[in-house]
Amino acid sequence: TRRDFLKICGGGTAGAVLLSMLDPDFVFAAAPMDIPLKKKIGEKTTICCYCGVGCGAIVASENGKAVNIEGDPDHPINEGALCSKGCALYQVTNNTRRLDRVRWRDQYSYDWEEVDWDWAIDRIAQRIKDTRDDTFVRTEDGHTVNHTEKIAWDGSAMVNSEEAYLFTKFARALGITYLEHCARLCHSSTVAALIESFGRGAMTNHWIDIKNSNCIMIIGSNAAENHPLSFKWVTRAIENGAKLISVDPRFTRTSSKANIYAKMRSGTDIAFIGGMIRYVINDIETHPENYNMSYITEYTNAAFLIDSGFQGPADLDGLFSGYNPDTRKYEDKSTWQYQLDEGGIPKRDPTLQDPNCVFQILKRQFERYDPETMCKITGTPREIYDEVCRTYAGTGRPDRAGTIIYAMGATQHTNAVQMIRSYAILQLLLGNMGVAGGGINAARGQSNVQ
Repeated sequence: TRRDFLKICGGGTAGAVLLSMLDPDFVFAAAPMDIPLKKKIGEKTTICCYCGVGCGAIVASENGKAVNIEGDPDHPINEGALCSKGCALYQVTNNTRRLDRVRWRDQYSYDWEEVDWDWAIDRIAQRIKDTRDDTFVRTEDGHTVNHTEKIAWDGSAMVNSEEAYLFTKFARALGITYLEHCARLCHSSTVAALIESFGRGAMTNHWIDIKNSNCIMIIGSNAAENHPLSFKWVTRAIENGAKLISVDPRFTRTSSKANIYAKMRSGTDIAFIGGMIRYVINDIETHPENYNMSYITEYTNAAFLIDSGFQGPADLDGLFSGYNPDTRKYEDKSTWQYQLDEGGIPKRDPTLQDPNCVFQILKRQFERYDPETMCKITGTPREIYDEVCRTYAGTGRPDRAGTIIYAMGATQHTNAVQMIRSYAILQLLLGNMGVAGGGINAARGQSNVQ
């Protein structure tokens, strides 16, 4: 009632007045500084396992069970943020279907039974040893060759580098030759292409470095949806004035954020990039002041002279010299080499005018990639394609940098090695290697896959 309400208010006011008249130190002397929790909650940091960005997370656990997962604000990549996949990371530990005991099924049996860990480890070790002893390869004259072809090892990027090193040493010590890894399917084309180009088969820059780019071309990737926290750094670059080019058969969430969206037919990446390479080569010859010529001539093999007997696809309708049509193999590779001086050093032409230098051979190779033909192959509208070429070629200036981001949309093709090599050629011509905001960056499915 109204009367009760007034009584309560009056009593509360009187109590507040009395409390204010007392010494605060006396009032709070017996109060605990920390309110003790009934159960202790611990926190640990971890790395999200759902894609290759490698976001940091803080896991709070209670009685051995994860009760909360949030982004780590001290982690340099995600800065406390998590995407929808990362926010669901607690499911990894709280999945009730996840086994926590060893199960064993005997030969010809349909039933699984739980067994002791020690028994399982001993049995696995004994089976490996028996197989190894029985199947060591021997030559016809009876000599033992120290390897076995009857045991295979399949690794994973879910382990860290130190564990992977240990596993590899263990497998090699057993004589295992079939040593595989999950990246063989999704990443081997990147390794083959980038090792040949740069000597290292992984992405060349860091996620954070993307913010330094003046132009970002995303091809074969939908980073905004599949690698959301990496796209945060793309957004940072755009906020600083960078241009985003999305090359994709589909109009994706990445495309919706792009300054230029270039649609293309699936599998025509080499034609698309080849036309860009042709544009850059011709522009270098007409406007060399717009490009980092010292990088091209001194830090790539563009000026190196190739054997005068070498013939390339432009001369042999898509083939190289030394090809045997009967065996369908390149059997004579004697011309596949540099011209050497008396000291064994490759000869160079810094002017890039010698017809045998790599730059001129490259020019002849890509001369066929004219924009009309390329747009007919790729299905990209001509005005859009011209805009892509102009915009990305602008990163060739020494004071600018451009990066290429790709993912499984490139690496899963049968000619993926050639696709990624074309990315490398384009970046080398533009001097976009070894600089902040440059490079070739593969968006992977697990953070330690490379």
